[in-house]
Amino acid sequence: MVQQVPRQEARVPGMGMMRPVGGGPGRFAPGAKPKNAKGTLLRVVKIYIRWAKTIFFAMVLTALSSLISVNIPLFVGRCFNTFDIATKTVDTKTLFRYLLIIVLLYAANWIILSINGVTMLNVSQKLVHTLRKEIFAKMQKLPLEFFDTRSHGDTMSRITNDVDNISSTIAQTTTQLISSILTLVGSFIIMIRLNLFLTLVVLLCIPLVTLLTRVIAKRSRAYFLAQSKNLGALNGVIEENILGLKMVKAFGKQQDILEQFKGINEKLNESSTKAQTWAGYMMPLLTVINNFIFTMTAIVGGVLSVGYHLPVGTVVSFLSYSKQFSHPLNAIAGMFNTIQSALAGAERVFEILDSEEEAADSKNAIDVDKPKGEVTFDNVNFSYNKTIPVLKNVSFNVKPGEVIALVGETGAGKTTIVNLLMRFYDVDSGKIMIDNEPIVNIKRNSLRKCFSVVLQDTSLFTGTIMDNIRYSQKQATDEQVIEAAKIARAHDFIDKLPNGYHTMVSGATDNLSQGQRQLIAIARAVLCDSPILILDEATSSVDTKTEKEIQRALVNLMKNRTSFLIAHRLSTIRDADRIIVISDGRIIESGNHESLMKQKGQYYKMVISQMGNMMEALS
Repeated sequence: MVQQVPRQEARVPGMGMMRPVGGGPGRFAPGAKPKNAKGTLLRVVKIYIRWAKTIFFAMVLTALSSLISVNIPLFVGRCFNTFDIATKTVDTKTLFRYLLIIVLLYAANWIILSINGVTMLNVSQKLVHTLRKEIFAKMQKLPLEFFDTRSHGDTMSRITNDVDNISSTIAQTTTQLISSILTLVGSFIIMIRLNLFLTLVVLLCIPLVTLLTRVIAKRSRAYFLAQSKNLGALNGVIEENILGLKMVKAFGKQQDILEQFKGINEKLNESSTKAQTWAGYMMPLLTVINNFIFTMTAIVGGVLSVGYHLPVGTVVSFLSYSKQFSHPLNAIAGMFNTIQSALAGAERVFEILDSEEEAADSKNAIDVDKPKGEVTFDNVNFSYNKTIPVLKNVSFNVKPGEVIALVGETGAGKTTIVNLLMRFYDVDSGKIMIDNEPIVNIKRNSLRKCFSVVLQDTSLFTGTIMDNIRYSQKQATDEQVIEAAKIARAHDFIDKLPNGYHTMVSGATDNLSQGQRQLIAIARAVLCDSPILILDEATSSVDTKTEKEIQRALVNLMKNRTSFLIAHRLSTIRDADRIIVISDGRIIESGNHESLMKQKGQYYKMVISQMGNMMEALS
């Protein structure tokens, strides 16, 4: 079983990493059985119905191919009937006519199958395109809780591996399934017309193949689902190891990560082996059944030919039909391997598509027009997992332009307040208001335009530095971007880079230091120019000299803006208009630096522990 990670950072597009505190639902168990295989199959079929016209054309081609296929053995039998054993003569003209017909039938069948194959491959690729687009669009609507409780690698595996699995399987099996059914029906009709008794002999393969398929299906379904889930877990380990490789090496944990990889890889190997082994039993056993039916048809046909004057050509046709009738059954049974794997992947894909989205904006939701920046928390209670409270009756009011510092121990609930303010999560009870308007009454897009954000964990996206700064204001000119970088004290180091503002960066590479990345994030916030500024440990990754420069820039940035500062360094929060001390989800102290030091409460203890007795004398 994949070990549950109680807390994971959830990436917010364009806003770095928010770090909520609390537990979350556990991950799935790899050995679980599919919840609803039939329902999943129906959903896949419904998706394909979107291309009904193309699929109908493919079905027509498949029907033509099946019609041709079921007539070939009939003409083969007629070829044999042109030989007269009693007179030792051959109707050469009729024989060559039948041979020509057979050649034409094979050629037509090849052309039809080629066109049909290309048609279905195009449909399957459209399915991949559509599913990935819908899943990615769905991800933009999912709450942070979804990403907090799932491995990012597993989610990526669902979008790539599982979707590919569905499409490749459908491309292989859709027309083959239709063709198999039509071939069965056509062959049965012709065999009934030729000889009823031999038809009953051939039909013996149906119960045998059905029984075999059911036995193997029951055994292998769970293993295919486990294979998909273990593959997702393996992708998660690989992703975490790549992103955290420096940390792995720094702490000498290479062996530990190898053991973790080995454990999950062994589970994947075990589930894959069992799934493929059970599926692998299918074809050898089907071959035995086919040979048995062929032998029985030959024996009974020989008896009927010798004792009851059944034409030899009819027996030859039935020998071909015994193969042709069992072949579609074999094909359907042989599809089981890929079908089971696809259904397991489809369930995982649909799990994302069925996940509960963020609550929609209310019908009467409004847009914020020129917000002033007043913020009010009124008896707010919140918990991530609905069992362990994170915030308890939190109430405070922030006037427009006021600078508020949130301090407290790690896990006290500081970042949670910011998460709730930006409505990444909804409160359990109480109200949060901006300009006396509850945020639940404000459209999300409009609400989030009220904020400029700089977080401790900086997110950069693949593109130039210019693009990353402009991320907050797509319409900004190059001059505005450069001016924002100057205010953020980022212009000097950017200008010294070989390509300047056109230097390529990404979230996965380390061509910039953490401090430089943070300066870019601050420039992004400067360019955003929103009425409420959120700084979550915004200077934690820069040196003291750079920190002082940033603080001077932030003084200008915070003018006429409501600002929330989350920081542990005293130098960052000392000049705040008000300092709110949070402990165990409650506000225990509130005031400016001087008043809180005089109270000698929790804030006083935090300052003394950080700065020592010298700070006590200065205060």
